[in-house]
Amino acid sequence: MTGTRGAVAAVFLLPALVLLGALVVYPIGYSVYRSFFDQAGTGFAGVDNYTALFTDDTIRTAVKNNAIWVVFAPTVSTALGLVFAVLTERIRWGTAFKLVVFMPMAISMLAAGIIFRLVYDQAPERGVANAVVVGVHDTFAESSGFPKAHPLPAHPLKAGGGGSFVTKEPVRAGVPALLPLVGVAPAKMPGDARPARTPPAAPDGKITGTAWLDFTRGGGGEPNVVDPEELGLKGITVEAVRDGKVVASATAGADGVFTLPASADGALLRLPASDFREPYNGVDWLGPALVTPGIIGSYVWMWAGFAMVLIAAGLAGLPRELLEAARVDGANEWQVFRRITVPMLAPVLVVVLVTLMINVLKVFDLVFIIAPGSSQDDANVLALQLYRSSFGTDADLGIGSAIAVLLLLLVVPMMLVNIRRIRKEGRR
Repeated sequence: MTGTRGAVAAVFLLPALVLLGALVVYPIGYSVYRSFFDQAGTGFAGVDNYTALFTDDTIRTAVKNNAIWVVFAPTVSTALGLVFAVLTERIRWGTAFKLVVFMPMAISMLAAGIIFRLVYDQAPERGVANAVVVGVHDTFAESSGFPKAHPLPAHPLKAGGGGSFVTKEPVRAGVPALLPLVGVAPAKMPGDARPARTPPAAPDGKITGTAWLDFTRGGGGEPNVVDPEELGLKGITVEAVRDGKVVASATAGADGVFTLPASADGALLRLPASDFREPYNGVDWLGPALVTPGIIGSYVWMWAGFAMVLIAAGLAGLPRELLEAARVDGANEWQVFRRITVPMLAPVLVVVLVTLMINVLKVFDLVFIIAPGSSQDDANVLALQLYRSSFGTDADLGIGSAIAVLLLLLVVPMMLVNIRRIRKEGRR
């Protein structure tokens, strides 16, 4: 009877065992075998491929980045999932919030990579991250409207050091000061700029003048002369400097006209460097320094919802009488969370953390899509390096197989933790 049942069980298990052997056991065994051979696969290389994992700079960067991923990505995702699950437990719209947070899980890694490649775009008009950063920056530090403006040699201005420009001769009362500049595209001029004009001499010894774009669209016009079609440099700052000290300052109007007090008589006029400061273009999110944290941020965006759902399920199973008893005994919400909720959720938190650790060890899509070619070496991870080493015109399947074996060895301890936990739960 037993023998018959065993034979029947073997017949039913045989297809699954064949598939397991063909798709799992054989590839693992062949990868281990192939990792001991050279690039061509004909010469025995011993442990040279494994030595290269820790001596090649590119692969060492991948190992270092994988360590960063394993430490930060699962921890941040689990922590955010825990916070979201606890905070949304008592609010009426908590289900809708959880749905929104979990929604990125419905997006493939490829689609998420494309989304965040746009989010991290350097141009503020396309990249949301830089649009926010530039908006906040410009709220507190306004950018110049004329970053490329400069005088020509024939103009009455010269370089004053530090990016500023000063007049070649002191200004005098009764003589309008002319401050022509070029280097600003007419399309980049302020929308409310008006045609420049030469002001009349001001009474009481005041200094008047005009700062304007000495350029006529389509050609024509005379240098150092305010022509009818030339626009004033609205908002440009003009300083009167005597003996290295600023004695007066003014801001040009829409027609470029400015007026300085009589104390500016005999001083040099200076256009400070702040008039020509380059606009703030935000943060280089995908540069060598921030590309890995940026990609980890996109991973957290996707997987925090997964962590939240699992933790919320564990939270729903907690005995409420313990939480209420703690509150009755005088514990505040932080104490209840730290001393009761988190310890009782520890098994669930371990499951989520270990699952995400295994997941980040094989992260590939996000890094491959988000990191530009100039920063891909800095964002490199083992799964990406496995792909780069195993495919292409200069493929080295020996190195690729060694990386695959290393990934397997890194995953095995986490698998053992999960197996031990499952067996422990089964004995309860």
